[in-house]
Amino acid sequence: MAPALRRITAIVPLHLEVLAGWNGLDRPVRWVAVSELEDPTPFLEGGELVLTTGMRLSAGDAEPYVSRLVARGVAGLGFGVGLSHDAVPPAFAAAAEAAGLPLVEVPRDTPFIAIGKAVSDLLAGEQYEEISRAFAAQGRLTRAALQREGPVAVVDRLAREIGGWALLLDPAGALWHAAGTTGRRAAGLHAGTDDKHAGTDDKRGVAGGWARETARSLEPEIARLRSAPSLSSLALSTPDEHVVVQPLGRRGFFAVGSPRPFSPIAYTIVNAAGSLLTLALEQGREQRSAAAQVRSAVLRLLLAGEVRAAAETLAALGMRLPEEPVTVLACDTPDPEALTEALTGAVPGALTGAEPGPRGAFAGVGTFTAPWEGLLVVLAPDAGADELVALAAQHGRVGVSAPGVEIARSEGRVDGRMESRVEPPAAGAAGSVTRSASRPNLDTGLDRGYEHDLDRAVDQARRALVSASPVARFSELAGRGLLSLLDPAAAASFAAAILAPLREYGSRADLVESLRAYLASNGHWDAAAQRLGVHRHTLRYRMKRVSELLGRDLDDPAVRAELWIAVCL
Repeated sequence: MAPALRRITAIVPLHLEVLAGWNGLDRPVRWVAVSELEDPTPFLEGGELVLTTGMRLSAGDAEPYVSRLVARGVAGLGFGVGLSHDAVPPAFAAAAEAAGLPLVEVPRDTPFIAIGKAVSDLLAGEQYEEISRAFAAQGRLTRAALQREGPVAVVDRLAREIGGWALLLDPAGALWHAAGTTGRRAAGLHAGTDDKHAGTDDKRGVAGGWARETARSLEPEIARLRSAPSLSSLALSTPDEHVVVQPLGRRGFFAVGSPRPFSPIAYTIVNAAGSLLTLALEQGREQRSAAAQVRSAVLRLLLAGEVRAAAETLAALGMRLPEEPVTVLACDTPDPEALTEALTGAVPGALTGAEPGPRGAFAGVGTFTAPWEGLLVVLAPDAGADELVALAAQHGRVGVSAPGVEIARSEGRVDGRMESRVEPPAAGAAGSVTRSASRPNLDTGLDRGYEHDLDRAVDQARRALVSASPVARFSELAGRGLLSLLDPAAAASFAAAILAPLREYGSRADLVESLRAYLASNGHWDAAAQRLGVHRHTLRYRMKRVSELLGRDLDDPAVRAELWIAVCL
């Protein structure tokens, strides 16, 4: 920050005397300009302390001269005496006082160069102090990055350093974490959550409101940055606020705001925080990959009925199973990592195994996610399942099981089924065990050996995913009869194979959609043609082409049934 004119006039060796404009002495002086021109303003930028001996100035020039300086935005006027004028002309003092421009008398024994050197030294000192403050701030940010909470601590520290606010956003622009000028965390502020997740302090709920509103207001700018061919940042300014938004590689964004314009040193601090956040997120990628593998192994244990072993494994890593009952989600997403981060509501640094902290959007919900056969399987407590489904739908397609799945009871059920399948040792055959043939258990009515609630729920979610656009619930498949019972992978292969000739056909006509409309209308030409918006003769021609390409008779009920299943998958 440039030194104030008051500080310069207080330098005793300069012997400067203020004659007018005392109220303007707090203006910053950015440089000293010496000029004997009648109009020096074309050579000024504003913020200068203009020094003149008045060589070409007379009392009649006072008002226009001062007016031009004020219009240019100079910090003050220094009038040297003892050369052209023995004293400052009273007209200049009157004009300066009327215009609010500080007027300083410079004695004959004070060379202008001495004032210039003094201001230069003060500017250098201010710059050194700012650089020192920037280095100190970078050190504090680095120490914050080394804390257990990593990125969250950096955001908290950054908000304090700039005297404003800071937001950490996910790749989609949704809120991960926010901090204000007090450094108090605005926890649990993920878009779509309510203030009950914002912490126990009521003031945090207020912070949550402004943070969510700010994140929403930045969505267009985030979308612009996300679509840019290369990483870039942006700065926004309003009369009341100045905002900087920067990408964190491809892992997210962060935004900072301040009521004051950002100085070069402030930009340095912001850039340092951005580098630390980017490094923290990128370095955590391997840890997140390892954590995903562990969660996948835990899911395998759960599906095998080894609930106790799964819980012990998670406990050793500081995690736990979600509270029961749960709903299972099968998610098809191009970025499982981003979806995992969004669902757990934690910043990436906390996704290496730690239980979702109080800052998480669904803190306390205890959501469990794990990659499984190309999908992301989510075990969500029923209480928060709807919110999680809506959030997951923003990242791809979602299949949802029936609610009320009991995880802990699965182990006992599996153990009971195993016992029911083991016959007592035959007399005289010590140590030998004979297993019964694989047949339905008549007591339980189950015909799958070790199937239990969770296994069935995962299967339900996968079946629902086949019809997801972007969300489908297993409970909604009941009206579709046998379609809800088909194996998703086998059904998809069947549909792709049977409809392949139609999809490969070179005509612009969509034969698959025409076939769908024809079958949905139960073979009624007029109804199907009206649904497609074509003439019935056009539809007849298309169905003739479908029959030829498939080599099937569309009047055959069995053929129609197969084709209907195919177009519905």
